[in-house]
Amino acid sequence: MPVSHPAERSRNGRGWFERLAEGASNLTSSIAFYCFCLALVAAFVAVHVAGLPLTWQLLVGDIMTSVNLLLLALLKNSERRAERAVQHKLDSIAAALLEQSEGRTGQAHEDLRNAIRVEEEI
Repeated sequence: MPVSHPAERSRNGRGWFERLAEGASNLTSSIAFYCFCLALVAAFVAVHVAGLPLTWQLLVGDIMTSVNLLLLALLKNSERRAERAVQHKLDSIAAALLEQSEGRTGQAHEDLRNAIRVEEEI
């Protein structure tokens, strides 16, 4: 069974996963998340320097791996939706330019008007 593009999965606007992915994208670009990552790396180094048991080293490493995998899935979804919005805009611009060069106006100009801020809908 083929998997559909993230922008095509929800029928009426964004689904819960799309909203979660967008929120994750916004969170990971914040200073708070950067500080969280620094704290994780510092904990990783501290556990190794302190010579704590292997259990602690594995725990910190597993937390870092889990955060990495979750972010990969969420950010990839957000990236694919943004890519789709940009492609939609480019297609609309190309169609409107073609119509204009042929000396007519029609549906392509309306599509171009509708493509403005499409990334907020996808």
